[in-house]
Amino acid sequence: MKFTALTISLLATTTAARSIERQQQRPLSSSAQELYTVEIAPGQTLQIIEEQKWRLRRNGINFMDITDHPFLGASIKKPAKVQFPERTQHIKAVQRFLKELSKDNMRKNLEKFTSFYTRYYKSSTGAESSAWLLGRVQDIITESNTNATVKAFPHSWGQSSIIATIPGRSNKTIVIGAHQDSANLFAPMFLPAPGADDDGSGTVTILEAFRILLSLPAVIDGSIPNTIEFHWYSAEEGGLLGSQAIFSKYESDKHDVKAMLQQDMTGYLEGTLKAGKKESVGVITDYVDADLTIFIKKVVETYCDIPWVDTKCGYACSDHASASKAGYPSAFVIESEFALSDKKIHTTDDKLEYLSFNHMLQHAKMTLGFAYELGMADFA
Repeated sequence: MKFTALTISLLATTTAARSIERQQQRPLSSSAQELYTVEIAPGQTLQIIEEQKWRLRRNGINFMDITDHPFLGASIKKPAKVQFPERTQHIKAVQRFLKELSKDNMRKNLEKFTSFYTRYYKSSTGAESSAWLLGRVQDIITESNTNATVKAFPHSWGQSSIIATIPGRSNKTIVIGAHQDSANLFAPMFLPAPGADDDGSGTVTILEAFRILLSLPAVIDGSIPNTIEFHWYSAEEGGLLGSQAIFSKYESDKHDVKAMLQQDMTGYLEGTLKAGKKESVGVITDYVDADLTIFIKKVVETYCDIPWVDTKCGYACSDHASASKAGYPSAFVIESEFALSDKKIHTTDDKLEYLSFNHMLQHAKMTLGFAYELGMADFA
């Protein structure tokens, strides 16, 4: 290679920048040459090192890193069959609270969440962003008049998952999820990853729905029949690690989860509009529970101002896959048709300025409606 003055200058600048980044990003765990077992399709596994995991992701191949949880779902002889409501039933109770959902709140929360250098799950700032989110959820609970609680679900890599619980009169549980980590796939430990859309958007969308849900009368007086949990998962980008840990414990404890809904990327609208298509909610139809997916479409039709569109994302494309593998009915909604979703994710350019908070508001409406409808549902 011939080194020009410009090349030498660029190399020097890059070296200096990476030196600063290394100082900013203290690894909380180091396992560069450790072998991981990843599942790229049901029953199809590979053994690879850390860098090869990111190479798979750069090539568009999703996977579950099952190294720590190789037997997730092994105790389930037959996946749970849950009867979901045939229609939405609590429209009046929910609709008057939809107007309380705040785009400004989502923007302020996302501005803070994207200010961390990266939310990569093995980084110091990944742990700091999780601590901030835990505190934000606790603040919302403290300001409410409910008996909701929140706790960190710790992991060995440093960044905790977060579980907020709204107790119901039964242990039958509805889970709303998003992942809190971000990653720059070209150098996760060293390069910035604001992760505004992936999945800062989903994180603050369900956070805002959680805030308003705590103001509904049935939640305040404790008369809601079913328990509702909001999960913010760590290490989704590393192979659904945080959600696997949680649902592995739930499986072991025989936790009665009736439904799990994941929201991963809720803010990017530009791809849809450029394609000349109408704004919509993308409803994933592969590797999900068909009956729960049908119910979600009814929720969108009831509570959103835009329609839904069927789309697919492949195996293990987000944390709902962990719930499914544990035997729980799960579903996944996204910002658009998958092919038209945000292409800036996993880079330094996944920024807040490219997102539509009006579109995120539609997802928040759906989340609020979904949580309340199934929180009130009779699963007997």
